[in-house]
Amino acid sequence: MGANSHQESFPWKHIIGFLLSLVLTFAALWVALSSGLPLKAVIGIIVLFAVIQASLQLFMFMHVNESDSGRMQTFNMMYSFFIAVVVVAGSIWVMQFVL
Repeated sequence: MGANSHQESFPWKHIIGFLLSLVLTFAALWVALSSGLPLKAVIGIIVLFAVIQASLQLFMFMHVNESDSGRMQTFNMMYSFFIAVVVVAGSIWVMQFVL
């Protein structure tokens, strides 16, 4: 391994990811406080922004796609997301009949 095999450079990818995260956060805040949209639309838009931001952070900061097993990590995350959606949706569905 040579001295140049790992170069230190300015972390542009991290800066761009951070700025995009800020934009998404402030966009969600604006939608919630100032948009005047109906409540269901506000919730849907905020959930969409949250999913986009979570994906952005996984790929920009956690370097999911940069490892040798990136495809397997992506599959595992998609499966985990599916399980989380099923648990949350199932819980809401059950609570509708109980409450």
